[in-house]
Amino acid sequence: MSLWHEFDAGPFRSLKYIWAVDGSYASVKPNPPSGKEVAFIKIALLSIDNKKLEKIDKRNPHPLLLQDVMSDSALFHATVLPLKNVKTNLGSNYDAIRHIIYDSIRIDEDGQYFQTLKWLSYKKWENQQNLSPKFDCPHCSKEIPGLPYDASTGVCPHCGKEVLLTDMIGFNLDMEEDNASEKLVSSYMLVMEHIMLFTIVRLMWNHTDKSIFSDTLFIKDGPLTLRSQYAKFVPLIRDFIEYTKQQHRPIHIIGQEKSGIFNDHLSMVSQHASPHRLDELPSVAVLTHEYVRKEVYRTGDLVNPYGSRTNWGEKVYAKLDPDTFLTLNIPTGMYNEDSSFPKPENIIGLGRIMATLPSLISRKYESALFPVELANGVASMSSYPSAKILQRFIDN
Repeated sequence: MSLWHEFDAGPFRSLKYIWAVDGSYASVKPNPPSGKEVAFIKIALLSIDNKKLEKIDKRNPHPLLLQDVMSDSALFHATVLPLKNVKTNLGSNYDAIRHIIYDSIRIDEDGQYFQTLKWLSYKKWENQQNLSPKFDCPHCSKEIPGLPYDASTGVCPHCGKEVLLTDMIGFNLDMEEDNASEKLVSSYMLVMEHIMLFTIVRLMWNHTDKSIFSDTLFIKDGPLTLRSQYAKFVPLIRDFIEYTKQQHRPIHIIGQEKSGIFNDHLSMVSQHASPHRLDELPSVAVLTHEYVRKEVYRTGDLVNPYGSRTNWGEKVYAKLDPDTFLTLNIPTGMYNEDSSFPKPENIIGLGRIMATLPSLISRKYESALFPVELANGVASMSSYPSAKILQRFIDN
C-alpha cells in the first residue's frame, strides 16, 4: 500500500481565522560571573485574518500590509524564573519558583490563562464536578488524589501543607531546593504554549456564534506532545477533542515540526511523492503507528504503543508543491492503539486544513508557515527584548 495519496482540497472551504502560538526563552548570567542565573520566558499568541494574509507576498511582505495583519492581534505572556543564587522574599529557590509560576499564570490577562488551566484540569466542558488529575505533593512527595473541583489551592492530606493548582502540573519535579535547570524553563514554555492556545479554544468554544470555533485553524509550533509528568494533560486534551466530534463541532488544530527524526525522514520519502510539477495535486501521507515504529524509529515491538501516553496528535506528511513539504501533527480524538491507526478519515478536519495551508506558506524559509514565522518573530528573546537588555537587568 502506498504511503502517499493525492489529495484534492477543492471541495473543501479554507478556514477563515488563524491563531498561532510560539515561545522562546533565554538563560542569563551576570558578567563577571557570580553564580547567579535567571531565565526570561516569552510566549506570543497571534491572531491572523486569512483574507488579509492571502494579500501578502510571503517572500517579500510589504511592511504596511504586515502592520495591518499584526495590528491589535497579539497576546503575550512573559515571566522571569530565578534558577540559581537569587534571593527573594518567597523563601527557598524551590518555593520562589512555585509561587512565581502560580502568580504568573493566575494574574496575567486578568486570569484568563488560569481559567483555562482550571478548564482543562477539571474537564469543565463536561459540566461535572471532576477532581483535578492526581499528583505528588511538592512538600512530602506523597500522592494527592486530586484537588476538589474548581479549587485554586488545597491542602495535602498527608503533610497538611498548602499546595497550588500549578503544583499539579509537576514543575517541582524539575527543581532542586536551591536551583533549577533549563529543563524547567523549556517545560514551562511548552506548557504555557498549550494553555495560551487552549485559552482561545475555550473562549471560541463558549462563543455565542457557534460557527467561529470550527472556522478557525489553531497552530502550535512543534509537535502536539507533552512528556514526563506533563503528559497528564494529554488524556484531558484528547477527551475534549473527542467531545468536539460528538458535538459535531470539529476542531482544526495542527502542530508543525521543522526539525527532528520525522522531518529527516520526510526529506527522504518526499522526493518520490507528487507533485513534481506546479499543476499537480498535493499529496498527503498519514503515518500509522506501525509505519512510525518500523520505518521512522526502526525499532522492534514497543512496551507501550507508539504515542499512547504522550501524543495528542498523529503524524501527517503533506507535500503541497515540488518544493514545499510539511511534517504536521493533527488530532484524531481519543487514542487508538491499533497498529494500522490512523487512516486519513480519522484525521480531524484534514480536508479544510489542506485547503487552508497553501495560503499560509512562507517563502522566506523552507516549508515555513507564515503565522508561525510571525509569532516566532514576536516571541523571540534574541531580538525583543534584546539579550543585552536582559544582561543589564541581571547585572543590576
